[in-house]
Amino acid sequence: MTSLFGMTHPPVGFGPGSQPDTTEEGLEYLPMPSGMRVYEPHLPEIADPAHAAAARMVLVRIHQALAGWSAGEEIRVPVDDLDAAVLALVDEALGEGEVAVKVDRAGDRLEIQEASLAGVWRVRAFGDGTAGDGTARESLLIGAFPRVAVNRAFTPASPAASGPLPGGLMNGMPILTELLDRSAAWRRGDGPHAVNFSLLPHTPEDLAFIERRLGVGATTILSRGYGNCRVTATATPNVWWVRYYNSVDTLILDTVEIVDVPAVVCAAAEDIADSTERLAEILDALATDLERVR
Repeated sequence: MTSLFGMTHPPVGFGPGSQPDTTEEGLEYLPMPSGMRVYEPHLPEIADPAHAAAARMVLVRIHQALAGWSAGEEIRVPVDDLDAAVLALVDEALGEGEVAVKVDRAGDRLEIQEASLAGVWRVRAFGDGTAGDGTARESLLIGAFPRVAVNRAFTPASPAASGPLPGGLMNGMPILTELLDRSAAWRRGDGPHAVNFSLLPHTPEDLAFIERRLGVGATTILSRGYGNCRVTATATPNVWWVRYYNSVDTLILDTVEIVDVPAVVCAAAEDIADSTERLAEILDALATDLERVR
């Protein structure tokens, strides 16, 4: 006799005996992230009080910039003319944070590292305008994310491909059409639009096709926090590939975002407020150390 739901047998995969016997082989779980980075204050060692005092003055200017910062603003603190020993002390005090950025385009390269104080960015520029000895131009920026890395992001390192559609596509063409339409319509200030490939049905051919058609841009970002997040600009304006990995480098989330810059790599207003307080503590401690050695 047939049941009310048209089934003469219970569904497979339910009830006693339907689950794996954990006493034999054990369940296999996806490795969880570990080793989360935490803030640690940095105090430079004072070998030369004059150098330390000069470094403290630079840190005071950075603190003033942080305290006066407002959303959407970017403040530059010049360090090009600093003595190398003074700059080394500033670097030591600022430490190294979670986000690193590389911008590569013909004849021009930027290396950007966030300090352990979120919202403070160390920028090294190589290429056009660089001194003949290969040294970099240096600057410090205070802001959510360096605009220079966004302004150059979609310069094609590998331009968008064209040509006939490959075999094996399932959802590649409609997904690409959506991304291109959103890219063309996006304006600064619009909210982000994301396509989550971890949830969306697609084939490997779909993924390869979309990557080729979007191209590769000039900016690559690595955010190292609870696991890693790797963000790559495409050659299509405002389209970023955002991939999240756990601490054993297993891909756990694969997305494309249409946005000015993905929020995961930006310092929030609250982060910058925290950095203001932390730098004030460093300045107080450094002043105490200077008084002791004088």
